[in-house]
Order: sequence, then C-alpha cells, then structure tokens
Amino acid sequence: MSADENRNEQVEEELKDTVEAAPEEETATEGSAEAGPESEIEALKAQAQEFQEQMLRSQAEMQNVRRRAEIDVEKAHKFALEKFVKELLPVADSLEKAVESTEGHENAGELVASIREGVEMTLNLFMGSLGKFNVVQLNPVGEPFDPQQHEAMSMVPAPDAEPNSVVAVVQKGYTLNDRLVRPAMVVVAKADDAPKIDEQA
Repeated sequence: MSADENRNEQVEEELKDTVEAAPEEETATEGSAEAGPESEIEALKAQAQEFQEQMLRSQAEMQNVRRRAEIDVEKAHKFALEKFVKELLPVADSLEKAVESTEGHENAGELVASIREGVEMTLNLFMGSLGKFNVVQLNPVGEPFDPQQHEAMSMVPAPDAEPNSVVAVVQKGYTLNDRLVRPAMVVVAKADDAPKIDEQA
C-alpha cells in the first residue's frame, strides 16, 4: 500500500470520527442549553421571592410606623391641655377655699351670703367648663386608699372607718381623660394593729 493510500485512509477515518462525534456534541450542547435556561429561571424565581418578602416586610414596617404615628397624634390631642389644666387647678382650689371659709357664717349678713352665692356659682361654672374637656375631680372620702390616684399625707386612728380607707381629703385630685393630672392628698384610716409612723422621719 502506497503512502497516498495510507493518507487517504487516515483522512477517511478522521472524517468518519468527526461525523460520528458531531451528533454527540450537538446533543451535549442542547443539554447544556436546556440546563442553562432552567437554572436561570430558578434563579429569577428565587430573586422574585426575595423581592416579594422584602416588599411585605416594608409594608408591615410602614403599617407599624403609621399605627404608632396615629397613637401619638391621638395622645397629643387627648393630653394637649394637661399643662394648661395644671395651671388652672389652683384657681379651683382657691374658689373652694373661699366657699369653705364662709361655712358657719350664714347669720353674718346678706353681704356674706351674696358673696358665698357668687363664689359658688363661679366655682360651679368653672368646674363645668373643666368637665367639658374631660377633667374629673377626685374627692375620695370613704373610698379605699389607691396609691395610683391618692397621696397619703398621714394615717390616723378612725374606729368608725374601714382600715386603709380615706377619712379626709387635704387637697382634691384631678384626672384628664382618665390620666392622673394631680393626685388627691388624703388622710388614711389606720388599723388598730398598724405600726406607728415616725412623723419626724
């Protein structure tokens, strides 16, 4: 066999191998092409899910912020008058003291009676105005002592009163929309076996 024939046989074998390998390469290429879009789709799905979760978290956070803002605004509206009410309470105290000072002087004359009547009318008008803004007076005589609303000035023996109940009010308390503005200063009934309070302490 000549060299040319050998060369021709080698070329034919190479062509044959190339033709046989082509379908395999095409199949492999198609497989990789098919795998590529699927993995890309999965990645896009995961990314979309992540974006959706972020959006839901952002919406929940915005709702919480909006809810807190609404609560803050509501509190601001309800208690905006708190400082103003505190400044007005001494006026109510003074009017009440004026009425109390005329007690027992009914026979002092028409002048005292007319002054008392005028002060009482002014006090009632003043308290009515406070009531329109949900200001409520605390006058807890006979009620159990409540440390949330009362401030105990002293404890005294009171056989006719329940132990730990209020027997006298030194200064009345007030609330604004159920929030304590000023506690009532009270005297509390002491139980017979209650320890004595060291007033010098």
